[in-house]
Amino acid sequence: MGAAEQAKAGGEHAEPDAEGTDPRRWRALWVTLVAGFMSLLDVTIVAVALPSMQRDLHASAPAIQWVVSGYALAFALVLVPAGRLGDAIGRRRIFLLALAAFVLCSAAAGAAPTITLLVVARLAQGVAAGCLAPQNSALIQQMFRGAERGRAFGLFGAIVGISSALGPIVGGLVLMFAGGAQGWRWIFYVNVPVGAVALLLGLRLLPRVAPRRREPLDLWGVVLLGSGVLALMLPLVLAEAGGLRTLWWLFVIGAALLLAFTRWERRVAKGGAQPLLDPELVTSTRGYAIGATIGALYFVGFSGVWLVFALFFQNGQGLSPLRSGLAVTPFAIGSATAAFVAGRLVERYGRLLTVCGLAGVIVGLGGAVLILWRVPGAHAVWLAAPVLFFGGLGSGCVISPNITMTLRDVPVRMAGAAGGALQTAQRLGAAVGTAALPGLFYLVLDNSHDAYRSALAVAVGCGVLPVLCAFLLAVQDWLRDRRSRTPACPPEHTHSHTHASQP
Repeated sequence: MGAAEQAKAGGEHAEPDAEGTDPRRWRALWVTLVAGFMSLLDVTIVAVALPSMQRDLHASAPAIQWVVSGYALAFALVLVPAGRLGDAIGRRRIFLLALAAFVLCSAAAGAAPTITLLVVARLAQGVAAGCLAPQNSALIQQMFRGAERGRAFGLFGAIVGISSALGPIVGGLVLMFAGGAQGWRWIFYVNVPVGAVALLLGLRLLPRVAPRRREPLDLWGVVLLGSGVLALMLPLVLAEAGGLRTLWWLFVIGAALLLAFTRWERRVAKGGAQPLLDPELVTSTRGYAIGATIGALYFVGFSGVWLVFALFFQNGQGLSPLRSGLAVTPFAIGSATAAFVAGRLVERYGRLLTVCGLAGVIVGLGGAVLILWRVPGAHAVWLAAPVLFFGGLGSGCVISPNITMTLRDVPVRMAGAAGGALQTAQRLGAAVGTAALPGLFYLVLDNSHDAYRSALAVAVGCGVLPVLCAFLLAVQDWLRDRRSRTPACPPEHTHSHTHASQP
């Protein structure tokens, strides 16, 4: 019996056959990438418009902060449950429903007459984005195999890598062309036509797969995981409003809830039911646990440093939001270029790409900060540009290869939940970075004579430390792969087919 027949007999989604792959798969991929780009871009694009939103809606500082933090929080909370739902009832269905909701919520956010309605619309938009995100990686697992899967993940990694860096630039451009006190509304309206076109193309191009045998959703798992993630993230997203000082006790509760979630999932799996997040992903799936850890550590530094650069360029150097965004564009260009190429090389070089990429990011960010710290005048930005480009090349060799290496041996039946858990780890890392590094920046700013340059050096220097930890883990994983003398990306028939046929 072939792998497809085995998967069907076991009630699984059948993975595309090597000779019978959907000829529309690459066009379908671009639909998912456009939707993914919009959802990730909206994490940072609104940052440059917050002052005009606050003036126009007469909002307080804590209320306007929820426009950003509420979206990020809702996004992270639903990733794993949404991935599990996609695995159970169909990734195409969840993707299209979430995309439609994202478009509607974008329109509602743009039209919001009060800050309360704007925050509610952003929370709903974050939920829709969190439902979209895990379907992207799961659909790649479903539609592609072998070297093609690496190239597809390369494109996906490029989207993940550049969306955060491009947010302030795109936001600045939108505000520049929209103009006026109400120009901030176009930050949200721009999603409507793009999302509508993506929705129509998705209806036509995304593959239809017969639904697997329905199993009840692990509701206690959803409650425990959601509560744990909420408890860990809430003090971080409210950091500017004193959340770390007043809500620190939630970290203890969050850790206890996640421990309870782990034990519950083991109990569900032993009982023969389908857990929300199968413990085998961590205990038995090669590369998943270390890859998720590398991703979380990398995003602590990767996400936080861009807010620090924005504070330095805008407040310390007097640049406009658009010029501040353009100053870090070389990193985004390097990241997009390298991610596409790395996707083609990951099957050959495996974890070594991640090792080299992390080393490049450490050198690039460290070198750029050294230049901006020691070289006076505006021309320091130009001198830092090629070093940032080098760091971007390194980043492109981190994100997409790490996604591929982390998910390479994940059974197709778990692809949505696994992708959601991986992105949850990245979102938690990003929340830590965006709370801690700007906090360090302001702390040094209040206690230094050479204020802005010293604050930049300390904050970005601390952001490089988790990247260094990720580098050491990647080296360890690479050496283990070399000692075991196994291929970096094992042939599909030895892993994906075997897992896909498990009942």
